[in-house]
Amino acid sequence: MKTLIHPIITAKFILASIIFLAVPTLLMAQTTYKLVQSPDVNIKVLGSSNVHDWVMTSTAMQSQGDFNVDGDKLQGLHSFNFRLAVKSLHSDHASMDDRTYKSVNASKYPDISYKLTSAVVTSVGKNKYLIKTKGELTIADATQPISMEVTATIGADNTITCTGAKKIQLTDYGIKPPTFMLGAMKVTNDLNIQFNLIYKK
Repeated sequence: MKTLIHPIITAKFILASIIFLAVPTLLMAQTTYKLVQSPDVNIKVLGSSNVHDWVMTSTAMQSQGDFNVDGDKLQGLHSFNFRLAVKSLHSDHASMDDRTYKSVNASKYPDISYKLTSAVVTSVGKNKYLIKTKGELTIADATQPISMEVTATIGADNTITCTGAKKIQLTDYGIKPPTFMLGAMKVTNDLNIQFNLIYKK
């Protein structure tokens, strides 16, 4: 006597089997990479004033991301976070640093943080990728959505180097552009953030 198996049940079983076999592969391909501590790893904040341009630099940051890497190919970025201590940013002038810390209320809000919400990865050359990201940037307890294009390069040592730049405005985060020398020097509202970040398993 032949046993009849309903075609819908058969289809569901096949689909479930495919998902069951595929999930472990996806989980294995996704790996957490952590930020390397190196002089080559830095973030720069560039600004200007009515007197001169200025740069503040930090090499002390915490960050990690879940990158989906297949061999030497970057397939995706599933999560990413970044944290920077405000007082780790330094310029050539200590007095300017102190006023900057005061402007962002660093004593109350000591960190600048970023959290990824989505990312689209596209290959643009050998071992080089463009990552179009969306996320949330928090400065002085004010959070704003931010979109950035990041260039990622996979090195021969399996490190992932992420570089890019983004312009922001201080007033978007409730920060009044600081002044110096009794108001004679006025900082503009626009900042340009540049970064060179290296990640390793």
